Amino acid sequence: MLPLFLILLALLFWFLSQRAQRASGLPTGRVVYTDTGAWGRLEKPLFSARYQLTGKPDYLMRERSGYVPVEVKSGRAPAEGAHASHIYQLAAYCLLVAEAYGQRPSRGLIKYADKTLAIDFTPQLESDLLELLDEIRADGEADDVARSHNSAARCRACGFREVCDQVVE
Repeated sequence: MLPLFLILLALLFWFLSQRAQRASGLPTGRVVYTDTGAWGRLEKPLFSARYQLTGKPDYLMRERSGYVPVEVKSGRAPAEGAHASHIYQLAAYCLLVAEAYGQRPSRGLIKYADKTLAIDFTPQLESDLLELLDEIRADGEADDVARSHNSAARCRACGFREVCDQVVE
């Protein structure tokens, strides 16, 4: 009787874990990297000397087909799809994963509070990302950058506030 009970208990736990995994919106696979701190020590950032880019995806999953970076956002998904800034952030992680692991991700995931969106890492998205990175670097080297300061709250939270000459109070 005890072996039957243990088998049923194991099946129940397996069923519950499968249900929790599906509800999470994460792909099936093994977590190979995490930046959430929930699983112990934090991983060091991924870095690309080639692109002078660094970043830490929230999760990096290993599936049979390859690696899948996952970015978790606390808010609800926008009605019109993922924000462009979230897509470019995820694309940067895909680029970093390709360089660090030698395998280009075909997609990444943005996990919002209410749903998960799969974003294909297409050659066009990669090209757009590299163009954006070039623009950001050019702006960073420019002497007279006109920044958007439409939101005082965003200005207060900006990491460049200490050195910015356009601070909004």
